[in-house]
Amino acid sequence: MTRDATAAVSRAVAAGPDGEAPGTILAGCSGGLDSTVLLHALAQAHPGRVRAVHVHHGLHADADAWASRCEAFCASLRVPLQVIRVTVVDVDAGPEAAARAARHRAFLDAMQPGDWLALAHHRDDQAETFLLRALRGAGPDGLASMRPLRPFGPGLMWRPLLDLPRADLLAYAQASDLRWIEDPSNASSDFDRNFLRNTVMPLLQQRWPQADAMFAQSARMNRQARTLLDAEDEAALARLRHGLPVDELDADALRVLPPERRARVLRRWMRQLGLPPLPAAALTRIEDEVLQARADAEPRVEWAGACIEGWKHRLRAGASSPALPPDWQAVWDGRAPLSLPEGSVLSLEGSAGFDTPLQVRARMGGERIDLPHRTHSHALKHVLQDAWMPPWIRRRLPLLVDADSGQLIAAGTMLSRHFAGRAQAPDARLHWHLA
Repeated sequence: MTRDATAAVSRAVAAGPDGEAPGTILAGCSGGLDSTVLLHALAQAHPGRVRAVHVHHGLHADADAWASRCEAFCASLRVPLQVIRVTVVDVDAGPEAAARAARHRAFLDAMQPGDWLALAHHRDDQAETFLLRALRGAGPDGLASMRPLRPFGPGLMWRPLLDLPRADLLAYAQASDLRWIEDPSNASSDFDRNFLRNTVMPLLQQRWPQADAMFAQSARMNRQARTLLDAEDEAALARLRHGLPVDELDADALRVLPPERRARVLRRWMRQLGLPPLPAAALTRIEDEVLQARADAEPRVEWAGACIEGWKHRLRAGASSPALPPDWQAVWDGRAPLSLPEGSVLSLEGSAGFDTPLQVRARMGGERIDLPHRTHSHALKHVLQDAWMPPWIRRRLPLLVDADSGQLIAAGTMLSRHFAGRAQAPDARLHWHLA
């Protein structure tokens, strides 16, 4: 058993899941059994190409001693170690998730382009992850659990031991005469994962000895299903986005997809845009309020600082789009760029400035504009609609107005016939740079 386990660990760390050679390796080192085995095996398999990082959470009285133990162990392996101190902020997700988030931030700080971040998760961890996600009602994406290799920061996250049981790691450690740290918090069943590990899994294995292996196999099968679904989602998303900016989709084409595919495509779109995950409640509102809206409506759904809004057969997603405050105004002579409070910038080119300063403000409603080559003024609202200016742009639109007469000189880059005279140059150009 010991010889087989040692060989299994050595094979696992030799190459990536498809036989690819890892690049430079950054190994997480907590000092516990799992990471001690991983780092020892990596140092044997890839001499001179391994660095280590220890995340000092500062949550235990022995945290400094643990960091010192890791330093001594890494020195014995001739592996450089970086100790990163973090602050764990438990907001809403719970202490386990908060600590994990802090570790991931530390890993990102330590990584260099092309690094493979090696973590010591094994088959028992995978079984626990599968159960935790099943208890939260996860679908195929969640039940796929941890991947052996995935993009992470400037490189990849690698879990070479994911198919091996913890018993193999223990046998390897004993055969190699390794010493490791026992974190007393692992014995506390106050944490969900510890409760599964200490209470639920032993009970299941009394009846089904291969329970951990079967849960891990189910995770692997869900991972295969997710790979197929992801490819189909990406193809559908590409069709919906054809010819449009990355933050816009063809709403009509989205409507004809089955609702299950719509949900997956929308969630994938959010991930690609770097937006917060789309919760079920927001997805329901998008189905009911956005996709069912009239083409001339301007529906909008917000969540966690992000939004999806519909207009003219299109959807737009992004951070909750800012608006120019209705009570904001400034006086601008055009000589230097003007920064607006919602993040955009106005600049005047081809002119030394306006003949007299103009007032810059938000729309208030009822404005009219004298367009070039027209004999009478037009309602700005109708002009913007005819120009197909989306509502997320209209909300930010700055107006340049003569403060004395109230005459509208420009609306964003839409110029009135009075603009050239006020800019004192026939070729003057107004630029509105959106952040």
